[in-house]
Amino acid sequence: MSRDMTIHGTTIVCVRRNGQVAMGGDGQMTLGNQIIKAGTKKVRKLYDGNVLVGFAGATADAMTLMELFEKKLQEYSGNLMRASVELAKMWRTDRMLQKLEAMLLVADREHTILLSGAGDVIEPENDAASIGSGSGFALAAARAYLDVSSLDAEAIVRRSLLIASEICIYTDNILTVEVL
Repeated sequence: MSRDMTIHGTTIVCVRRNGQVAMGGDGQMTLGNQIIKAGTKKVRKLYDGNVLVGFAGATADAMTLMELFEKKLQEYSGNLMRASVELAKMWRTDRMLQKLEAMLLVADREHTILLSGAGDVIEPENDAASIGSGSGFALAAARAYLDVSSLDAEAIVRRSLLIASEICIYTDNILTVEVL
């Protein structure tokens, strides 16, 4: 009998409202069918606090991608779109990087971008975006809050993640939320 030793995802959600950008993620890390850590910080500020980045997938892979993304931000003077495109190109063409199993969600005051190893550089059409195993739940909640509430971006992120944590077994309610 084989045992599933895959490190499952997480839930990261980013919301924009009234000039505020908030990104948050849960803290659960699982290995197979066990929770191995509950307080992992999967959302961080980069580039002197001007860029938010969140990751889902294998932690070591995501940390590698975050480091590379931070270097690209430095190289392109904080230009989020250019740094994202250049990271995606490198990720897609480098044989070692192609094996990384993670996704990034990045944002600054103007853009939110989803990055994947398939070469995706996707800027969502609306004011909410998410990645990870609970992303569908968090995204649906965030869109509903944006449509029917006057909550700020940070409150929407927190509430959306809490809803996802009640549905997705790979998402907990120990949250990290960063705001620009």
